Order: sequence, then C-alpha cells, then structure tokens
Amino acid sequence: MISPAIFTNVINSYLPEPEASLLNGIIFGVNLKTTKEFYQQLKIVGLLHLVVLSGINITLLAAMVSSVTKYFSKVISTMITILTIILFVIFVGPKAPIIRAAFMGLLTHVAIITGRKNYTLYALFLSLIFILIFWPLWLKTVSLQLSYGATLGIILFGQSNSKNNIVNNLRLTFAAQVFTVPIIFFYFKQVSLISPLANLLVAETIPPLMVFGFLTAILGKINFFLGYIPSLISYGILSYLVWIIETLAKIPYIFLQF
Repeated sequence: MISPAIFTNVINSYLPEPEASLLNGIIFGVNLKTTKEFYQQLKIVGLLHLVVLSGINITLLAAMVSSVTKYFSKVISTMITILTIILFVIFVGPKAPIIRAAFMGLLTHVAIITGRKNYTLYALFLSLIFILIFWPLWLKTVSLQLSYGATLGIILFGQSNSKNNIVNNLRLTFAAQVFTVPIIFFYFKQVSLISPLANLLVAETIPPLMVFGFLTAILGKINFFLGYIPSLISYGILSYLVWIIETLAKIPYIFLQF
C-alpha cells in the first residue's frame, strides 16, 4: 500500500508553512505541522474540519463532482463520482475513517442524483444498522458522526435547482454544517460565530485545492518540474485561504468556548 507520507513530502517540497500543512490536511487528513497560533485561528473561524478526514471533505467532494457532472446522463455522472471516490480512497489509503467517509459520500451522491430524500434517508438508516451490527465501535467515533451529520444535512437541505455551480456548492457547504456544528459543540464545547461566513468565503477553494493538490503530489513525485505549475496554482488558492483565516480570526468576540 502506498503511504501518504510519500506524497506529503512532495507537497512540503513545494509549499511553505502553513500552506503545506493546510493542503496535506485537506487531502490526506494528516496532523497540522504548523504553529499553535494558526491551529487556534482555524478553531476560531470554524474551519478546523477542513484539515481533518472527518468525512465532510469527501462528502462535499462527492456532492460537488455530482453537481459539476449533472449535465451528463445520470449513469455517466454516477460513474465519474464513484470513480473519484474510489481513486481518493486508494490514493489516501483504505483506513477506517476513509472508508466511512467514502461510504457517506456515496450515499450523498445517491441523494443528489435521484432527488428522492425518502429513499436516501432509508438507505442512510440501513447503513447505520449495518454498521451497528458489524462495526459497533465505529458509532462512537466523532468522524463517523460528523460524516453522518454532513450527509443528513445535504440530503435534507442541500438540493438546489439552480444552474449556477457556485450557488449549488455554497448550499451544499452550509447544508453539511447544519448537523455538524452541534456535534462539534457537543464534543469540543466551542462555537465559532463567524463560521458560516468563513465557510462561505472558502467553500469554492476546496474542490480546486483537492484537484491541484493531487496533481502536485502525483506529478511532483514523477518529476519536480511536472508538479511545479499545479503547486503554484495551489499556493495561490492557499494564500487566499490563509489570509481569510488570519483576517477573520482577528475579529473580537466571534469564538465561544465553554
């Protein structure tokens, strides 16, 4: 099995901190190797979920791929989305959190392409029973609960008839937060009042970062110069992301911790 460390080192060779840690976290879910101050800033603005493979990123990735490919037939859209998720799992490594997140992503995709909430809610419930029978310990993990929360939010509130992909992606992002924010508060006793705005401002950066981040890691592993262009694009997007995080974190009284 290919170790993600092989590719995280490639990204580290192109990007400075905290951009490198952000990209590695978004793609691979590896621990941030940056300052405590920047980690705290991520918590303050409610964007820490971006760098944890809790399932939210994969859920959003599946939903957004489905949204982008909706102009194709449902069969082609389904194949592209499923292939994307499978490649992601293979690339990152089929560990338990990744499998859980991929499973949730596929369920979300079913909800989006069929538009049948009742059918998908039923499938979501059955998957919960299936996990309860075969992997009961998974139910105690925050990552699974966040995955289910994000999936449920998208099923219930993420549908949109808009032809604007930006509008669709923003709605998916907010829908995913409906049930994940309470879970985060329950476990970590913290609330970011500016989280909705922060997520709104960075929602469109995640899909291109995952695409160009993967290209940087794969092409850069083959040859340094092949990965140079996608790394520059990634750096530009990440610089904006870092600026948003650092700027919003300076606003007073936006973070409550109990």
